[in-house]
Amino acid sequence: MRSYKEKWQENIWKALLYISKEKNIKKNDIIAEIPPDPDLGDIAFPMFQFAKYLRISPKDIAKKVADFFKSDEFLKTDVHNAQIELAGPYINIKLKKEEIISEVITTINQMARAYGKGEKLAGQRIMIEYSCPNTNKPLHLGHLRNDSIGESLSRILKANGAEVFKVNLINNRGIHICKSMLAYKEYGNNKNPIDDKLKPDHFVGKYYVLFNEKVKDNPALEEEARCMLKAWEMGDKEITGLWEKMNKWAISGIKETYKETGISFDKYYFESETYLSGKKEVHKGYKNNIFYKKEDNSIWIDLTPYSLDHKVLLRGDGTSLYITQDIGTAIKRYKDWPFDNLIYVVASEQNYHFKVLFKVLELLGFSWAKNLYHLSYGMVNLPDGKMKSREGTVVDADNLLEELRSLAKKEIILREREKEIQNIDSISKKIALGALNYYLLVTTPIKDMIFNPDESISFTGNTGPYLQYTGARICSILRKYQKKKENFKGGRFSANLLIVKEEWEIVKLISSYPEQVEAAAISFNPSIIALFIYNLAKTFSRYYHDNPVLHNEDPNLVISRIKLLNAIKEVFINAFELLGIPFLTKM
Repeated sequence: MRSYKEKWQENIWKALLYISKEKNIKKNDIIAEIPPDPDLGDIAFPMFQFAKYLRISPKDIAKKVADFFKSDEFLKTDVHNAQIELAGPYINIKLKKEEIISEVITTINQMARAYGKGEKLAGQRIMIEYSCPNTNKPLHLGHLRNDSIGESLSRILKANGAEVFKVNLINNRGIHICKSMLAYKEYGNNKNPIDDKLKPDHFVGKYYVLFNEKVKDNPALEEEARCMLKAWEMGDKEITGLWEKMNKWAISGIKETYKETGISFDKYYFESETYLSGKKEVHKGYKNNIFYKKEDNSIWIDLTPYSLDHKVLLRGDGTSLYITQDIGTAIKRYKDWPFDNLIYVVASEQNYHFKVLFKVLELLGFSWAKNLYHLSYGMVNLPDGKMKSREGTVVDADNLLEELRSLAKKEIILREREKEIQNIDSISKKIALGALNYYLLVTTPIKDMIFNPDESISFTGNTGPYLQYTGARICSILRKYQKKKENFKGGRFSANLLIVKEEWEIVKLISSYPEQVEAAAISFNPSIIALFIYNLAKTFSRYYHDNPVLHNEDPNLVISRIKLLNAIKEVFINAFELLGIPFLTKM
């Protein structure tokens, strides 16, 4: 269908050029829309934007364009598979359904897993950074949204032909890490995660919360943590030994969560390995008069000429900040894997930080700095308020996943489906992951969102389990068809039998899937695909409710609808893969 839309965009463009003799009208100026009522047509072209060229009303322009298509000039074009109708300032195109239905269903069934993949970004090397946990606590709900966006976008970019390199920066040094270390040193009694029967990252996180409890009564602990950071940067053996032990615990636990959630990376970077190079770059910038020093020996940059502020890049005691290591990390990454673009998936709280980082790198003379992009996403809150790590009120990722698995298992039992599902625990995990990723991705990244576990796991409504259930229902019909295949022997696919209104709606939807994948890549927005697949699921459910697939006397109709269902299934599988939703054949 997309090819037909593009052809009609070209036809409208030719008509406008012929009518106006205006060579400044470009093909990209032609806007194609979907009419609000399917009875009006399949594609609509508004004429408002051309009134300034022709100096006549949009309605009159539409009439002239329609007249062009009745003229001999139109006979020179190669598209005649449509009916052209006027609707005020709109040109509405009604396509010949039989030809398009046949082409779309055949194409999807032939391409299968390749359907939806394109070359829009072919030749582009795109590095994408996401997750970036601290080694003082386990992953929490906020990380899960970050991971879902980063992993999904990586898959979407690859589907558009880009070469993608996924990276993760482990924030394994700094004052926050020292706070966990100090609390463990003072109150840990040399225990390990096994002693407390805790996942290792949860064990470390317990001491970060403990520090913030103790510091309320003993403010001097803040200075002790700062002294510990300085000792670590000076290479103190006892402190570095404790740091290595606690970092190993935290990272091993975090990687377990990645495995459970299907998150992976091509390379891990560690702040402890890049902060020194960042410090060197800051000192180099100071020598080149790009930065300046204050009386306390801290190094700053004046960004007021760029509508920013003065920003500290290195503390007076010589210890580094987040931006110090981010400078070093960006430079190392480009040396490791020269990219065309680097996307940082980081919450909107860091908008200012990245404006500063990108400008600093640009002023340091790195030409690739103009190709850095901050994909800012909104915060994730709970129904009862904002999460706070230091107070221990965050929702740990592992605990949330376990809760979702438990809810999914209860729902399966409630629906009396456990007899048909051989491995209920495995299926429950997949439903939980589908619920989580869909709920986190269906909201446009830039928007804040509230995560409601009970709502996300529902088998009805705009949820991942509803989509999984729809896919499983389609698979059930296809399995029944295979068992009864002999009953429909001799039946053939015939597009002219698919005359139900919803069948045409479904064909138009699945034909637009490659366009949705491209749009999601260009806008860095997985929610485009999430909303598309939900719309497809709703349309299919409405269709299936009123139109039997197998219970038809005409074997040709059965075969035709089976071909349609198989095409829908392929689109579901491909879209689910991009969103990180496990596709289930039984549920």
